[in-house]
Amino acid sequence: MTALTNHITSLIRASGPLTLAEFMALCLQHPEHGYYTTRDPLGAAGDFTTAPEISQMFGELLGLCLAQSWLDAGAPAPFTLAELGPGRGTLMADILRATRAVPGFHAAAELLLIETSPALRARQAEALTGHSPTWANSFAPKAQPLFLVANEFFDALPIRQFIRDTGGWRERVVGLSEGALAFGLTEAAPLAALEHRLSDTAEGDIVTLSGHAEAVASEIGAHIATHGGTALIIDYGDWQPTGDSFQAVKAHEKVSPLESPGEADLTAHVDFAALARAAAPAAHSALTPQGVFLERLGITARAETLAQNLRDGALQNHIAAHRRLTHPEEMGSLFKVMALMPQGTHAPAGLDDDA
Repeated sequence: MTALTNHITSLIRASGPLTLAEFMALCLQHPEHGYYTTRDPLGAAGDFTTAPEISQMFGELLGLCLAQSWLDAGAPAPFTLAELGPGRGTLMADILRATRAVPGFHAAAELLLIETSPALRARQAEALTGHSPTWANSFAPKAQPLFLVANEFFDALPIRQFIRDTGGWRERVVGLSEGALAFGLTEAAPLAALEHRLSDTAEGDIVTLSGHAEAVASEIGAHIATHGGTALIIDYGDWQPTGDSFQAVKAHEKVSPLESPGEADLTAHVDFAALARAAAPAAHSALTPQGVFLERLGITARAETLAQNLRDGALQNHIAAHRRLTHPEEMGSLFKVMALMPQGTHAPAGLDDDA
């Protein structure tokens, strides 16, 4: 039993079951035992691998997409170039490398990284040597145009989960059964926050809410609506998804979320419709599969160029990386892309305006 398991058990005995949001916050961000505060979770030696770690092409194309949006906005200077949850700094390093030839982009950019993990901040500093980033624990950029990327950020924010029932909604909670952590359900009750889901759900359907995600989206949308810019949100999820997507990953394998609190990554599918609503008055693009987005930006041509200097195992790994990022059976369909931008402007390259 982990130290965090003991702590959570004590809390439940003292105050009753925890919501999934309370449980996730403890597991991921506890100052002493939280998953993100105690380790670098990425790569083969960690628990999961994100798109920037799979291939440099991902970050390069996102960087050029953001740079084109900056040019389309009139090349404002200065501006904030920000990333939410920057991992090891790999994505931002690729963005900066790909955009170094864009006239004025680097000179105007002020780099902001939203990161709470001391371990990951250290890795980011190494990856971004020479670029002088500023770190923050929460989203609070300067009052100037913002060009932001959030890749696999919203899926790790705390959620609450509800099951539709005859009497309304029953919330899924974490309690105790014979002394061990166990899932339970509250009594059914009406819920105003889910009135909009009554038309597209049936009894027994599971719906996820994330007040944390909506709050961040609201702040980003308000900033872009006021000061201009573009935000690219890339994550796995859908438009108003249903179902139980709450999961834990440890050593690249799925495990029970209750098995080892603080030692596994906890995530859930993102509700992009909720983010879009929260981000108003900013406009949003149509939701687009990651594979389609990357193909529109020219990933295949870039892959062919890089392949010319590769041989044997390196070439095979490169081909596999292209497939993993774009193929519908890999990340191509599961992951989606949505942009936020000022009202009256078009969606960034690779994305369509919302219908």
